[in-house]
Amino acid sequence: MRWQDKRYHSLNYELRSVFNEKIGKVSLDGGFTCPNRDGTLSYGGCIFCSESGSGEFAGSRNVSIKKQVEDQKTLLGHKWKVNKYIAYFQNYTNTYDRVENLREKYYDALSCDGIVGLAIGTRPDCIDDGILDLLEEINEKTYLWVELGLQTIHDNTAHFINRGYELDIFNKTLKKLKDRNIRVVVHVILGLPGESKEKMMETCTYLSDKGIDGIKIHLLHILKGTKLYEYVLENPYESFEKKEYIEFVVDILERISPNIVVHRMTGDGKKELLYEPWWSLDKRALLNGIDRELRERDTYQGAKNKDEA
Repeated sequence: MRWQDKRYHSLNYELRSVFNEKIGKVSLDGGFTCPNRDGTLSYGGCIFCSESGSGEFAGSRNVSIKKQVEDQKTLLGHKWKVNKYIAYFQNYTNTYDRVENLREKYYDALSCDGIVGLAIGTRPDCIDDGILDLLEEINEKTYLWVELGLQTIHDNTAHFINRGYELDIFNKTLKKLKDRNIRVVVHVILGLPGESKEKMMETCTYLSDKGIDGIKIHLLHILKGTKLYEYVLENPYESFEKKEYIEFVVDILERISPNIVVHRMTGDGKKELLYEPWWSLDKRALLNGIDRELRERDTYQGAKNKDEA
């Protein structure tokens, strides 16, 4: 097996390779907003985004960063025995503030016991040169990756979901980050209305060719209270069936570079907010199904990637 017990380049494998032990991740709410919510670009955010800014399981913005870290460590302690953690700024756009405020919050997290790295979720149109300088500084001191919410390379879909920036902005920001040796993880959503499997695959192979460091593959969750929920009530569409989704994720894994770290292969949605697909709630069964499909095909990540062939 290429990556210990997995046929894909898992985040667990990558972090164990770096730190020689299992690493946890504590999800934090830095108290930020988003240009798609505060009126700079629009109001209400991307159509799939919940009121919590796609961070339903993060800490509470009503307490300090340090308190959030300790609270999250306690929660994780019920699941795993870990001593080291990545601090993940998750909710909304986590570079959308003045550099001085960002510096304070990032370093507050890094000062906590057991924190060995930082993950920052953001938008490519919210990283200016001053923020790049700060990220480069932090990257020289700790293990850092920056997450960019791209979702799709296709302009029609991007406009439909109210993403608020063009692909060219993503490409320029990706290059700037990579020029400073900062790891970049990109979010992709499978199942967006109007996208065929061919279009979804084009997004993933495009990113693979761009040399990204990691990918988060999300199954589209329709959450009550979102603009997407309102849309599907008026415009029903067929989401993935479970078996179909598993097979398609394996198709994607075969075609992306084996060097890309796979951070995620589905998504999390709170049960009380989820409208569909309900089968996605059994995350363990879904991930086990992907492992099984890889074994049955006797395949692995990168098996059909052009650089591997």
